[in-house]
Amino acid sequence: MKTSIILWVAGTATLLATVSAGESGEARGSEARAAYRITTLPSLGGTQSSGNGINDLEWVTGSSALAGNQTIRPTLWLDGRVTDLGTLGGANGSVVWPVKDTVGIITGISETTTVDPLGEQWSCSAFIPTTGTTCLGFVWEFGKMRALPTFGGNNGFATGANNRRQVVGWAENAVHDPTCTSPQVLQFRAALWGPKADTIRELPPLGGDSTSAATAVNNQGQAVGISGICGSAVGAFSAAHAVLWENGTAIDIGNLGGVAWNTPMAVNEWGDVVGFSNIRASDGDTFNAHAFLWTRRDGIQDLGTLPGDALSQGLGINNWRQVVGISCSAGFASCRGFLWQDGVMVDLNSLVVPGTADPIYAAGDIDDLGRIAGQTLNVTTNVASAFLAVPTRWPDGYKASLGIPASQPRLPEQVRRELMRRLGVTEDKL
Repeated sequence: MKTSIILWVAGTATLLATVSAGESGEARGSEARAAYRITTLPSLGGTQSSGNGINDLEWVTGSSALAGNQTIRPTLWLDGRVTDLGTLGGANGSVVWPVKDTVGIITGISETTTVDPLGEQWSCSAFIPTTGTTCLGFVWEFGKMRALPTFGGNNGFATGANNRRQVVGWAENAVHDPTCTSPQVLQFRAALWGPKADTIRELPPLGGDSTSAATAVNNQGQAVGISGICGSAVGAFSAAHAVLWENGTAIDIGNLGGVAWNTPMAVNEWGDVVGFSNIRASDGDTFNAHAFLWTRRDGIQDLGTLPGDALSQGLGINNWRQVVGISCSAGFASCRGFLWQDGVMVDLNSLVVPGTADPIYAAGDIDDLGRIAGQTLNVTTNVASAFLAVPTRWPDGYKASLGIPASQPRLPEQVRRELMRRLGVTEDKL
């Protein structure tokens, strides 16, 4: 599971209409690299925010701190406006993973007001400040948030959603798993919620493993995630295996040589998977990962790091097989966002137009128009800001070949307009 990515500094696609499956992701070396114009997105009052996802409607999702930086909230940025999505009653929450659907669903995590009866820290503690209450996955839609059910345990975690209204993540059951590391007690399994509200189905671990967690799902219903032991419910040996679920069956997609931290982060419509994996078995559960790309044709590929760095993590991918993520020096002493395409990893800071105020610390996600969401970091002032990067030019045929599926040609615009109406934006501003 994702750790140290999209920094919490205070405390811690649609199918391409004219591209056949056989052509997806093929090298486009003749296309010029895009330059990007960066917009710093407003915060909810604090000085710590991050853009963790962007969909094809240009909805940027992530988290932002309230004034004083003691509380972090799940956040939506849309047409220059920042919206606090609220919580399930508790203080803190976040949209941690990219949310790619275009039907108006946002998924994430939130504290509740219920004290955790087992005193667990749970997975949420790696991403938001926690106060001893339980944490659940949520679905937010048109201003209303609802909690997602668990498998009988106390906690849950939601990551992504698709246009079939399926939501993935993981949730505890009632089993006291002996592979858990205190204070974690209960076993957890990958969850598939929906499409009907309050329905939940398990995505099982690989044979011999006790736990699983799903991190992303595409519109074909393919889900990706991890399989392993319980541990502390945050990465390490709970991510002993990187898996792809098809028709409910887990498939081991391999690793880069490590026995822990083998973590898919995103999957596109072709079933291409990006994430990160430890590169040596001798590292055990010590984090020493590189970004990877897995395809059905070529298997798992080490994307390496930016020059001089030791660590990297792939966080997002679009249907053009452009990958974004974070590359860091040893010990995360310094980090920078990257764009990988056509076999080359490039520092995003080298692609921005002059005048960008703060360095790009991490690139969280990329949509099918090449727009990137992520986080900048000013190490002098300790201000971390969500950003939106928009290409200043389009490669030939790039934008024209994108389209909404014929079965729902107007739905994304209808969803956008209805959401903006409920957020109080008048028609003349749309």
